[in-house]
Amino acid sequence: MYRVLIVGRPNVGKSSLFNRLVGKRTAVVADTPGVTRDLKEHVVETEKGRFLLIDSGGMWSSDVWEHKIKEKVEQALKTADLVLFTVDGRSDLATADLEVADFLRRAHKNVLVVATKVDDPKHEHYLGDLYALGFGEPIPTSSAHARGLEELVEAIWARLPVRQEEGEGEVVPIRIAIVGRPNAGKSSLLNAILGEERVIVSDQPGTTRDVIDVEFDYGGNRFLLVDTAGIRKRPETLVEEIAISRAHNAILEADVVLLVIDPFEVGERELKLANEALDAGKPVILTITKWDLVAKEEARRVRADLHLKLAHLEHLPRVFVSAVTKQNLHKLFSEAARLYALARERRETAELNRFLSLWTANVALPNFKGKPLKIFFLTQPEVAPPTFVFFVNYPEFVTRAFEGYLRNKIGEDLGLKEIPFRLVFRGRREAKGREKEGE
Repeated sequence: MYRVLIVGRPNVGKSSLFNRLVGKRTAVVADTPGVTRDLKEHVVETEKGRFLLIDSGGMWSSDVWEHKIKEKVEQALKTADLVLFTVDGRSDLATADLEVADFLRRAHKNVLVVATKVDDPKHEHYLGDLYALGFGEPIPTSSAHARGLEELVEAIWARLPVRQEEGEGEVVPIRIAIVGRPNAGKSSLLNAILGEERVIVSDQPGTTRDVIDVEFDYGGNRFLLVDTAGIRKRPETLVEEIAISRAHNAILEADVVLLVIDPFEVGERELKLANEALDAGKPVILTITKWDLVAKEEARRVRADLHLKLAHLEHLPRVFVSAVTKQNLHKLFSEAARLYALARERRETAELNRFLSLWTANVALPNFKGKPLKIFFLTQPEVAPPTFVFFVNYPEFVTRAFEGYLRNKIGEDLGLKEIPFRLVFRGRREAKGREKEGE
């Protein structure tokens, strides 16, 4: 797939342009310079085909992250087919713009200048200075007013090198959200998996400010790894609040959630994040990081402490990993692939009702004033999460204890203890209607 990289100095509208081309607000945007620090990728679908759009941090930002941001841009340039050099079309060229231009010339890359914030045609006469950058005619755009985007897409395709298009039937990756509290080791884990410093790592909380998507192949499966901002109870800035909101959305969009847990700092936040994912129907892998820091003689005690603090999550798979030694990183992918497949298994109605006969044979069914609960049949209409529908005479007769009994039986007999599933109870009238439809 073609790779198109957006570069420029801070606060020229790179992330706003990224969001417009992608078609949704996926990158955090704020007036504060330096909001974007890591590379962010998303596939853009157009009439002529697809390309991977990559957003980057502001270069020559004169802040503590400048060196790291430049390293990441240099890394992305190696595989970029086209560079969108974004400049503020409403301002004079800044020294930082000229520095970026020199940097791109030395990289000998295919560059297209994109003038942002050009909200009205009358502003285009200010763009003459942009020809001096040496990359040809600039494309005027406005993300705020969705102006010039079609022309920009046309220009992108005109500048991309000609090569054979990819075949149909591309494999849809398993989407894995990496979530946890700040400084739990999420970004270090992602970098260790990829074998490169893809995202910036620091002891400073809030270093990751956005959702970072990276595709990755392992063991015959394709994965989309989603690194997220550390989730804390009270965000300190608007940017952090937006980033945390994106992290919660990443959970909703995930196929599998890696809940990253610092073994030295475990509490109610981990339980809440796990419950959030499970309530959304997402399988969760408890990923215990920094295991290289646990001394051998302390390992049993730390495990016991984790068992106590995470007692309510005892049914979930857990993997002890280290970003330093790369211990058990492979196991994360085998577990994720297993849970992904398990959540998508569909059981035949006949098989389910054989189990239902066993489950109800030796247990007293609830009753209300002498009227017993009757279960006519059971079916599974949905997967991911598996959803089981019981057709009964009176749904209100189903007690919490009996529902818990059925949950335990489904978890044990159908092998679903490790993933979330849903139970639905429908009344007899619906059951008769279903029977008439041949179900």
